[in-house]
Amino acid sequence: MKNQTPTSGHGAPDAFVSKFGGSITGILAGFDRVRFRATLRLLFKPGVLETYLQACDVLIKHFKPFAEKITQRIRHAAWQAAEAAGRPVRYLNSPQISKEELARQIARDDGIASGLIAVFSAVEPCLSFAVRGDRETKEIHLVLENRKCTHLYHYYQHPDFGLMHVRVQTWFPFTVDVCLNGREWLARQMDRAGVTYEQRDNCFARVSDPVRAQALLDEQRRTDWPKTLDALLAQAHPLHAELGGPLGQHYYWSASETEFATDVMFRDAASLAAVYPQFLHHGICTFGSADVLRFLGQACPNKFRGEVTSSLKRRPEGVRLKHAVNGNSIKMYDKQGNNLRVETTIVHPRPFKVYRPSETDPEQRLSWRYLRRGVADLWRRAEVSRAANGRYLTALASVTGKTPLAEEAQPVCRAVTVDGQRYRALNPWAKDDAALLAAVSRGEFALAGLRNRDLRGLLYPANSTAVEKRQQAAKITRQLALLRAHGLLKKVGGTHRWLLTEQGRRIITALLAARQADVDQLTKMAA
Repeated sequence: MKNQTPTSGHGAPDAFVSKFGGSITGILAGFDRVRFRATLRLLFKPGVLETYLQACDVLIKHFKPFAEKITQRIRHAAWQAAEAAGRPVRYLNSPQISKEELARQIARDDGIASGLIAVFSAVEPCLSFAVRGDRETKEIHLVLENRKCTHLYHYYQHPDFGLMHVRVQTWFPFTVDVCLNGREWLARQMDRAGVTYEQRDNCFARVSDPVRAQALLDEQRRTDWPKTLDALLAQAHPLHAELGGPLGQHYYWSASETEFATDVMFRDAASLAAVYPQFLHHGICTFGSADVLRFLGQACPNKFRGEVTSSLKRRPEGVRLKHAVNGNSIKMYDKQGNNLRVETTIVHPRPFKVYRPSETDPEQRLSWRYLRRGVADLWRRAEVSRAANGRYLTALASVTGKTPLAEEAQPVCRAVTVDGQRYRALNPWAKDDAALLAAVSRGEFALAGLRNRDLRGLLYPANSTAVEKRQQAAKITRQLALLRAHGLLKKVGGTHRWLLTEQGRRIITALLAARQADVDQLTKMAA
């Protein structure tokens, strides 16, 4: 799945920038929050854990006291690290307490500019092991199930990453999570590069050199993740090597959740407020399931099996519009007054593709394969997320702004002559023309384009005779030529496929939205 959205070096599609560029002072596209997970992968299999216990000369019935000893050692190591640094250890008895805000407050109060801020302990849900009996075999076994155990949060002011934390599970299989904030990271990079900025929460209201700042964000993606994350693992979880020793296994790093944000910095809050209600209205009223699937790179919505949802919610940082697909999502919200943020969150990467060899292929032949959770494919997550944000911004640019619909659509609503051939006007309010426009703008054609037979399957019944099919194909050929003459479609060289032009997508989206608009709503808006 390649990025089909033409984007400029500043991180947003040209269509959006050309329409709203007069109000935009800068654009930043890069990772926001990223959650990494370190696991001893073999220990997620109960049978392997039983082998692990055998290697440690521990019986299954003694699993609990064996695990408790390790838990006490992990806790003791954390207490020692906090005591050596002179930092507090606190137990948090409520999930309503914001650990990040508490860490920020402690850092401010104690003037912590670098190093450990505090260690928090909390009992939280997790996947963990317990000993269970089997009534039929009269034997006991280890089972992996949803349980609760103590987790230790090590909060740091890191010299490169800023405020971040390492979360250590204190019971088998001893999973570790590292949570970084790409914008905090960027702030420290800009400090070193001499780029001035105004930071609000985890976004920037103003950046003196957005081009340089974007280059710094792009550099983040070239990080040697295993080396960087192993250093954090050793700092917060010194028993990690010992735990993997009996099976000769090292902790494996994956990205359990990534948020990739494109921040469009408007000149001031008033400039964003003038257009943001239109963005919301268009997004909630016009973007259908096929559009959301197209944004997130689902090339064949007709083969999709799952649920697509959209929701509008007012949050403290702004009004948020969110579209979710099987755990992944793309959302838009106004942040800190003058920031328009479009953000793609990937929890399940498998629907996306990456051009790579198979792990089991000795010849290492390249082909398009599913995107893995491992950090080796993190660069590709950035690519597909940036492309998703770009497609979303392009869709917003297609009908918003101050250009009247009549002015935008006038050229296609009158006859044109191309190379001496006269083509009739389009009538989007006529049933046949509306069906044609709706068909060519379907989401499944946005990436690979459409063919004559694709339209034939949408516009005509499947039980047509052979003669009727030839007549239908000829008619669609004339319709494709008509749309091309009006500048709505373009031919993909060397193929039988057609793609919507940027102008075509904008005009067709606007016409179809107007066709479906509610009269009462339009009357209220006009008033």
